[in-house]
Amino acid sequence: MAFELKKGLFAIDEMRNVSIKIGKVIDEAEEWDEPMGPTPKPGILELRKWDHKLLDRFEPFYAPMSDYCNLCTMGPCDLSMNKRGACGIDLKTAKARLVTIACCIGASAHTAHARHLLDHLIEEYGEDTPIDLGPDVNVEAPNIRTVIGIRPRTLGDLREALDWAEKEIVKVLHSVHIGNEESYIDYESKALHVSMADHIGMEVADIAQIVAFNLPKAEPDTPLVDTGFGIIDKNKPVIVVVGHNVMYSRPIMEYLEEQGRIDDFEIAGLCCTAHDMTRVNAKTKIFGPLSYELRVIRSGLPDVMVSDEQCIRADLLEACKAVGIPLIATSDAAVRGLPDVSDWPVDKIVDALVSGKLPGVFLPDPEKVGQVAPLVAEAMFKKHGGDRKYRFFATEEDMWNEINKCTQCMNCVFTCPHNLRIDQGMAHAQKTKDLSKLADLQERCISCGKCEQACPKNIKIINVIMSAGFDQLYNRTGKTRVGRGPVQDTEIRNVGQPIVMGQIPGVIAAVGCPNYPDYASDLKVILEEFLRRKYIVVTSGCHAMEIGMTKDEDGQTLYEKYSGSFDAGGLVNVGSCVSNSHISGAAIKIASIFAMRPLRGNYAEIADYVFNRVGAVGFSWGPYSHKAASIATGFNRLGVPVVVGPHGTKYRRAYIGRYYKPEEWWVYDIKTKSKVNIEPAPDSLLVAVETKEEAIVQLARLAIRPNDTSLGRQIKLTHYLELSQKYLGALPDDWYLYVRSEADLPLKMKDELLHILESEYGWKIDWSKKKILEGPIRGFDAGFNPTLVEEVYEKYAGEKPPQ
Repeated sequence: MAFELKKGLFAIDEMRNVSIKIGKVIDEAEEWDEPMGPTPKPGILELRKWDHKLLDRFEPFYAPMSDYCNLCTMGPCDLSMNKRGACGIDLKTAKARLVTIACCIGASAHTAHARHLLDHLIEEYGEDTPIDLGPDVNVEAPNIRTVIGIRPRTLGDLREALDWAEKEIVKVLHSVHIGNEESYIDYESKALHVSMADHIGMEVADIAQIVAFNLPKAEPDTPLVDTGFGIIDKNKPVIVVVGHNVMYSRPIMEYLEEQGRIDDFEIAGLCCTAHDMTRVNAKTKIFGPLSYELRVIRSGLPDVMVSDEQCIRADLLEACKAVGIPLIATSDAAVRGLPDVSDWPVDKIVDALVSGKLPGVFLPDPEKVGQVAPLVAEAMFKKHGGDRKYRFFATEEDMWNEINKCTQCMNCVFTCPHNLRIDQGMAHAQKTKDLSKLADLQERCISCGKCEQACPKNIKIINVIMSAGFDQLYNRTGKTRVGRGPVQDTEIRNVGQPIVMGQIPGVIAAVGCPNYPDYASDLKVILEEFLRRKYIVVTSGCHAMEIGMTKDEDGQTLYEKYSGSFDAGGLVNVGSCVSNSHISGAAIKIASIFAMRPLRGNYAEIADYVFNRVGAVGFSWGPYSHKAASIATGFNRLGVPVVVGPHGTKYRRAYIGRYYKPEEWWVYDIKTKSKVNIEPAPDSLLVAVETKEEAIVQLARLAIRPNDTSLGRQIKLTHYLELSQKYLGALPDDWYLYVRSEADLPLKMKDELLHILESEYGWKIDWSKKKILEGPIRGFDAGFNPTLVEEVYEKYAGEKPPQ
């Protein structure tokens, strides 16, 4: 017999052979008095209505790279010319299905990371470990509060959120099987749904590691750490960790601290695990992003490599074997064909790696990794005496032998993702002995190695390029501010109003993988333009470390020039990939802390608030990985537009509004209780650009929101017009759409713009007062209170929305 009591008291007396199972115990004093919203733990359908509002306005645009579907063995199916596949699917829906699959992959990567970490931390620290993110953070988990409807107080509470995310990812993944969805719009809705779950997975992962590992808790002034290729003291053993999960590298630092020997070693990271290592211990260093993996290994710098999971080269073991670097693989996500040595004693593992009996091992025991890695590094260092560090070739003659093999067949150029003219560099060096053209390629090469596979002469092209540009590479060092984690509630109180009103012109979030020719210099130009103009710039992951490697003429990085505060002109590094949840969380906090909107299970209202009022724009300049796809799509569901760089076009999908259809741009105004036509702000949710100049102008434009005050709109238009003139050489062709009254116009251009409005667009102007009489889509109203959601209108207007 089962008995369930959800609430109340009962007495048990004189009972035998009865087992009692107690579920979650809720402390009355800790209960949350915020009323539950309409969509706690939403399934695929609960937020579909919100998705369709977004997708009606920003209809997905597809430019398929292939007209064929190869997803099952009934294919390949030709879907060109409106043909359908064997399963009945059309080209648009097939494309939307691929987008959904990409977002599922990205979301599952972060969520599996969170599960791996959370289970380990609960086992090590206990499920009752309190969530404490510092004295200035009371809204500890804004994504979880808004989506799941709970306020997590302990590590154990995070399980409920993670269980929901995993369930939704599986449900969406199920929908991509043959014979399911037939609507491309509903596939896009599912992509938005699973990407929202991605932000839950990320938030769980970062909160858990902040709490358990005592990472920085919303501190704006975290330390600056060494960053770049030339940061290593080659007179010390070097341990290099690559990947995204710090649970395997943290024991290395702890072991060396306990031994009092951490200063005897160099510990550096590649990709996001580098960020989290510096958050654990600021004595560790950051080599760089994914594009630095091959160049670090080929240079002989590591005495041992430790890999965990995600964004690691699939030929890592082969690359390490080629230069005699032992590899310790730790995560079950990437075992790399290596033997599991979990039950071996430490000295046996060390001997197998140092002697070369095994090129690498799989060791999923974090504590044992903490002991083995330093012992192997020290033994390997003694073995070769540090001679091989920072050397791509044993002798200069070896490098020239490679250069002289080149016949300028151009196979390398054709296979290079960016068609770099390697042939010209080789030819110039052969004729003149001048390496400068090859050296120039060092900054632009992403070290993928495809050129070497295409070379019929087996030239070590990466080594040649890196050797030729060694001085630039070695000297490309700098400082990265350690990831701070969440944004403080007090910072939100200070900036919430100016962001919503527009006086702080926008929040630019630079995230993702920046592996693109000239990416570092482009990224610096783009972000500094907005920092000087007092936007808030937020960053994470590989973008954050690239910023730390690029200096100005005075030798300073952006981190050394701009504050780490979430404030106008501040440059905020939140941390690694999973820390991106703090960026979406900051947007949610603005709705909660500044506008007092309830978060609990109330996603559509919060996303509607962000969409209409918070001038935040996401930005990803380099390759658009699966994780970047789900991060960006999660931002899109929250109402935040995203600009992607040239690689973003390869996904062949965008969310672009049709500004030329005025009937599609409207909101309900709760103040006037009417349906109002508005300007197209923002006019896109996902858009790709080809140049940094286009990116800068797009970012400024997409920060405009319907709720801007006149002063806020004037500031935003000033930046938009100035940036368009500065980088594109002309006023933008749509600026007039954003003018509601003469008060919106930039002061120093007011007369000129009024003349243009009158002469080119036929607006009526009262020149005696310099006042617009007729022409704008709508006038400015200080009490304007926009929403796209009928339920939100009804909640605050107290009546059904107008038709």
